[in-house]
Amino acid sequence: MTFSSKTRKNSLEDMQRNELDLLIIGGGITGVGTALDAATRGLKVGLVEMQDFAAGTSSRSTKLIHGGLRYLKQFEIKLVAEVGKEREIVYENAPHVTTPLRMMLPFYKGGTFNSLTTSIGLRVYDKLAGVKKSERRTMMRAKKALKKEPILAPDQLKGAGMYVEYRTDDARLTMEVAKTASMYGAHLANYVKVESFTYEDNHVNGVVARDLQSGEAIVIHAKHVVNATGPWVDTLREQDRSKQGKTIHLTKGVHLVFSKRKLPLNQALYFDTPYNDGRMMFAIPRDEKVYVGTTDTNYKGSMHEPGVTREDVDYIIGAVMARFPDHKVTKDDIESSWSGLRPLIHEEGKDPSDISRKDEIFVSSSGLITIAGGKLTGYRKMAADITDRVCKSLEDSGVDTYPQSKTKHLVLSGGKVGGSDQLEHFNNVHIEAGVQLGLDKPIAKKLVERYGSNVPQVFAYLDDSRAETYHVPKDLWASLRYAIQYEMALTPVDFFLRRTSDLLFDIQTVSTFKGQIVQAMADLLSWTEEEMKAHQEELDEQIRLLTLTDI
Repeated sequence: MTFSSKTRKNSLEDMQRNELDLLIIGGGITGVGTALDAATRGLKVGLVEMQDFAAGTSSRSTKLIHGGLRYLKQFEIKLVAEVGKEREIVYENAPHVTTPLRMMLPFYKGGTFNSLTTSIGLRVYDKLAGVKKSERRTMMRAKKALKKEPILAPDQLKGAGMYVEYRTDDARLTMEVAKTASMYGAHLANYVKVESFTYEDNHVNGVVARDLQSGEAIVIHAKHVVNATGPWVDTLREQDRSKQGKTIHLTKGVHLVFSKRKLPLNQALYFDTPYNDGRMMFAIPRDEKVYVGTTDTNYKGSMHEPGVTREDVDYIIGAVMARFPDHKVTKDDIESSWSGLRPLIHEEGKDPSDISRKDEIFVSSSGLITIAGGKLTGYRKMAADITDRVCKSLEDSGVDTYPQSKTKHLVLSGGKVGGSDQLEHFNNVHIEAGVQLGLDKPIAKKLVERYGSNVPQVFAYLDDSRAETYHVPKDLWASLRYAIQYEMALTPVDFFLRRTSDLLFDIQTVSTFKGQIVQAMADLLSWTEEEMKAHQEELDEQIRLLTLTDI
């Protein structure tokens, strides 16, 4: 089933033609998760997103489906238990974009953790999160920790704990959920901005929006409207005149990407910063790169692009230098970066790191349903809670009866690999198939791990001779064709940032082939010269921002 610009056009037409049971504003993980949950229960569902899917917070996280170890420090016992169990569900439903990762937590003299607190904390974490036996915590002395990760600072190192987190590609996880929602009948459209709400008898019953691709104004009516816009939720509450009581507190998180040649890290780490501010930081290997973050600072600037400051860079590099003193890194060693906003629920007097990450649902007097807070890991549960409310309201009005959530064991697009225990076998078979089609083994591996059970559709584009016409590698061409036809990629930034992550982890490929990709998309999507120029400028601006050219 395709998920393309044509799908988008048809979805917008259908949303305008027929009243929906539920309209969701926001195409991040919570929004698309709600669309999926509601569609699988039989609701007529629409979703609009003013940018691209996952363009906000849902592509700017630490890229971990984690169990919330840090929340034990805040005694968020229920949150740890809930997200820990959800982590296993996400893994089974989408094993191709969720990878178990051994994480080392080194402890130093005078640090946040010591041998006793680490051992107890990880043991409690294993219990609350329902961690399987093979992934439970282990402890080691300093000598063994240094053998496992030689670039750690040895001075005052007392030992380390090992536990399991799950690394993910947050943007691709969001995309797989969106594609699955579409397969179940939800109508989704990116680049549609809600400009105002419509009302009947003081009850919100739809929106007036603008298609940012065509410039056309559209009206969509729905029995229920959900505001799942992350950092923008209070903006929509203001439009609804219902911003009262609890409000959103934005904090910014920054990550920096280095080559493994500059930071030869073998082991994912979760470590204290050297600033005595109670913060901890991740350093995570990903192929030939290592990314480090995150910061956690109050934020009040542009929500579209929070950016990275010199202070952010100095904070992270200072932490890297303290923990890996024999590997000097500077601003010039940063290959790429990203920054994102956490839409937390404001708690007076608390520092950014201490504000709870729990989610909460607000319902205004007009009936507008707003979801705020929460974590990537808990998206499915949040979506089920929202849909439960909508279904109950529909049932109370005598519309119909609806089943309970069906997403707990619903395999996502790309995840049909036979379960997590069969993933390695699936990958090996399809990597070999890619090699037989002429790909180098590392390239075949990259495609198989990115697309999972959808990789045969990607491979089908490998023999398209137009790759030679545009002078791009055939694997890049196949990814582009798939992104346009099956992942509603409408711009070069959609493709390079959120469909492939090349802007973050393979900036050289972007720099080498950006002109060819822009021209190819212009031809495939029938852009005018003005549109092509605008998309080229947008891509160049993203490269400038992410590579920190102006810092």
